[in-house]
Amino acid sequence: MRLLPLLYAAMLIGFAGPAGAQEFSLDLGAGNSVTAASLQLIALITLLSLAPGIAIMITCFPFLVTVLSILRQAVGLQQSPPNMLIVSLALFLTYFVMEPTFTAAWDNGLQPLIEEQIDLDVAVERTLEPFRGFMAGRTDSETFVNMADLRPDSIGTTLAPEAPLSILIPSFMLSEVARAFQVGFLIFLPFLIIDLVVAAVLMSMGMMMVPPAIVSLPFKLAFFVVADGWSLLAGALVRSYF
Repeated sequence: MRLLPLLYAAMLIGFAGPAGAQEFSLDLGAGNSVTAASLQLIALITLLSLAPGIAIMITCFPFLVTVLSILRQAVGLQQSPPNMLIVSLALFLTYFVMEPTFTAAWDNGLQPLIEEQIDLDVAVERTLEPFRGFMAGRTDSETFVNMADLRPDSIGTTLAPEAPLSILIPSFMLSEVARAFQVGFLIFLPFLIIDLVVAAVLMSMGMMMVPPAIVSLPFKLAFFVVADGWSLLAGALVRSYF
């Protein structure tokens, strides 16, 4: 039995020679350049990591998530609904609003590219065309002009779907955030009135040591539930895009 380990060792030593003599080759593409392949891999990973953020920022997501966050602050709740729920709700509302744009981008650009009917450059332009039209329709012209004037080579550029993306995207995002703050101001008003009324009542009763925010919170929640606030707000936000 003691000869078995020695036999196994001899077999491994015998096979080690042919195994060590084998060659290992790696196809790195055109030119067989390790540097070029590494740069391509880094560029691909970077693009894949930034693609979700880029796709979200050229949709209605910034507007929706900002309004929902302001609503939570207006009600007086710090952690409810949680951030995950607010972001998820904003994402699904974004999908509801942007579905026609996504469908047009797929039909015009991505699907022909997958079927090898068009080149990559043409596919990129056709895919971005529906998003360009959407952003141009929601961008404030004054904001766009102010952004264009910051670049000497873009002075006089007018707001249009064909405008440079480097100006159109930040102008669109700024317009959406500004519009979200306008809507947030209107959302804050009824809850602010409830806070003022509760504070006045507590002051008249001499209960100055009781925080008005704690007393007004149940009234604000009841007001929001009775008014069916979630459905009203979601419906108003979605209708603003159609």
